Amino acid sequence: MTMIPVRCFSCGKPIGHLWEKFKELVENGMEPAKALDMLDIKRYCCRAVFISHVDLIDLIAVYKKF
Repeated sequence: MTMIPVRCFSCGKPIGHLWEKFKELVENGMEPAKALDMLDIKRYCCRAVFISHVDLIDLIAVYKKF
């Protein structure tokens, strides 16, 4: 499970559906910049969402309230 936003915060472009593909490309050794270019993510605001995202849901889920 991932908490990546569905749309870019600044421009509103849909980007949520590209996260899994981006993560797969980077895990297979591709540079993040080339992976973003391949996924046609050109705007700085959209690129910043992908580069700055940290997957913390697994750590937070341990401390569920109920």
